[in-house]
Amino acid sequence: MGLNVAIQMDPIEHIDINADSTFALALEAQRRGHTLCHYLPQDMSLSRGRIMARTRPLEVRRTYGDHFTLGAPEMIDLADVDMVLMRQDPPFDMAYITATHLLQHIHPATYVVNDPVEVRNAPEKLFVAHFPELMPPTLITSDREQIREFRREHMDIIIKPLFGNGGAGVFHIDPHDDNLNALLEMFTELYREPIVVQAYLPEVREGDKRIILIDGKAAGAITRVPAAGEARANLHVGGQAVRSDLTAREQQICETIGPELRDRGLIFVGIDVIGDYLTEINVTSPTGIQEIGRFDNVSLEAQLWDAFEQRFHDSRAAT
Repeated sequence: MGLNVAIQMDPIEHIDINADSTFALALEAQRRGHTLCHYLPQDMSLSRGRIMARTRPLEVRRTYGDHFTLGAPEMIDLADVDMVLMRQDPPFDMAYITATHLLQHIHPATYVVNDPVEVRNAPEKLFVAHFPELMPPTLITSDREQIREFRREHMDIIIKPLFGNGGAGVFHIDPHDDNLNALLEMFTELYREPIVVQAYLPEVREGDKRIILIDGKAAGAITRVPAAGEARANLHVGGQAVRSDLTAREQQICETIGPELRDRGLIFVGIDVIGDYLTEINVTSPTGIQEIGRFDNVSLEAQLWDAFEQRFHDSRAAT
């Protein structure tokens, strides 16, 4: 039986239909006979204990320049839909956190993917710190002297904002770089949060691997190779996606964190691995399934919907 699915995401008119994971999920949901509607995070309201959203019926198709149709807006109670896909992109700021608080009111009676409480509790650069044995040497602090001491120890470092995303604000400071103090001053002006400092991993020149986990199990991977002269491998800053298989170490990383992800209701997760080290766990709006699908001739969106539907039916059986 088809489900009524609300997709909470960014404006659908601006997505890249060849890369956007939410678009692939919407196509698969539609293929399965689920009914879709779309709304923006700012379209949600809390009124008299109900979580309302101004939604629009959604149809999607893989046609460039004509990839969606939105119907007339309608204010609905999200308690009346079966499932909400929380798929807006970061930044993980107070607006994002507020959205998790609102969706917490309806989950799991309306099943929210990923679990909004656990999304709130698992910011990517902090959640990974629960697995220190898998991480590169890392310091999270606002203390400049500790940062300088970390640099003296490791010489070659990366600094980045704690709640940044998409590679924004990531800087490589090599042993001869004189810009550390200026960058710390800039970070202090831009952010109130601590800074993430990590030992630079030269293996990043060979690529930053994005691994997709579905309900705690590794489902596929791509390697994102940075462009010449670039320290970041993110695709939208010029990184190139290439086909990839999991190494024994990467499989070990997935098996170590998988049970924790599954127990937390984090069904769709993308992790980043450089060399032998886990660097981030992305639970907000992970992407990469279309690229993996093209390289490996698989449908991760179908596997994801299998997991979503199973979790939904399990939640119904438990009530």
